[in-house]
Amino acid sequence: MDDRKEALRKISAERWRVALTLSVCMLAIYFGFILLIAFDKPLMGSILTPGLSLGILLGVVVILSAWVLTTIYVRWANRVYDEKIANLRR
Repeated sequence: MDDRKEALRKISAERWRVALTLSVCMLAIYFGFILLIAFDKPLMGSILTPGLSLGILLGVVVILSAWVLTTIYVRWANRVYDEKIANLRR
């Protein structure tokens, strides 16, 4: 029984590490974007093509990065975490 508790603790710790790492990545992307808006408005207002500024493009990148990081977590959870939990239940 203690082996199962220890295994579950390790699996839980691994899940927290993955979630925390991806969360820190998302926070860095988001706050980097916000800091650019706050401190370099002329750069963010730079027109790349008619109707598209750097700020709009980076805003889209922030949103897409949230989707990508979520997808990474879901794929990891489905492939690694769920399999380890299923093995532990057996």
